[in-house]
Amino acid sequence: MQLAYKARRATLKEKIEKLAALWKDNKVCLDWIKNMDDAEGSKSASAALIAAMEGCNHCGCECDKLVEEILAEKDCLVKKSFWIIGGDGWAYDIGYGGLDHVLASGEDVNVLVLDTEVYSNTGGQASKSTPIGAVAKFASSGKRVKKKDLGMIAASYGYVYVAQCSMGADKNQLVKALKEAESYHGPSLIICYAPCINHGINMTKSQAEQKSAVDCGYWHLYRYNPELADKGENPFSLDSKDPTGDYQSFILGETRYASLKKTQPEVAEELFKKTEESSKQRLEGYKKMAGRE
Repeated sequence: MQLAYKARRATLKEKIEKLAALWKDNKVCLDWIKNMDDAEGSKSASAALIAAMEGCNHCGCECDKLVEEILAEKDCLVKKSFWIIGGDGWAYDIGYGGLDHVLASGEDVNVLVLDTEVYSNTGGQASKSTPIGAVAKFASSGKRVKKKDLGMIAASYGYVYVAQCSMGADKNQLVKALKEAESYHGPSLIICYAPCINHGINMTKSQAEQKSAVDCGYWHLYRYNPELADKGENPFSLDSKDPTGDYQSFILGETRYASLKKTQPEVAEELFKKTEESSKQRLEGYKKMAGRE
């Protein structure tokens, strides 16, 4: 869809360039060409261009056919925003090949991943996003290997905007990430922590759960903006503060962890230590990237 839209706009640009030449470098045409890839700028530029063309349409001049063709494609004048939305089972696991292809393409596409850390829509199976120690289908004794760091894999390309967010913890950071991703002329990936009924929590308090996840260091907030690197600045910003909450208390408040402690307490103790250590190691890596060692 995005590629087809891009091709249509490229053709439209050629026609508007021809119109600008016929109109002796008319300002409304040149303004649209200048702002065509800017979401806000293209709105006002498109409105002015349409008004000018409608005033000229079928006036009998040599521009009539060209104006008619451009007006027929006016739905492409304003820059559209393209978002792909999916869960972690798709993004981290069965659809990762496709996701990686989209991000690596360099196209101006935004991806929003709602990370529940489990296959929520197909019965609660473990995914590559499931952390160590969490109980899920195909991991009834607790997952034994680390959660995949999808954000850092995407950031390794160097030209993908990446953010990790948790709305209940910091709404402003989420809004800022969405705005930056939308304005970035390239692929973007936003990963949002999403509490799920399979976690065994009170879903009426999911926002509070998101906040607790960040407070204890279970989930981290950051943004990676390649545009900053182009300016000679650090592209990575660690937006969450040092953890102050109790990590073990947090995970034991969720059935997906607490159930393992009830059935296999010794295994649970070992895995819970590993999953906390994994989170700490990940945070230390983020701190190094942010220059906060």
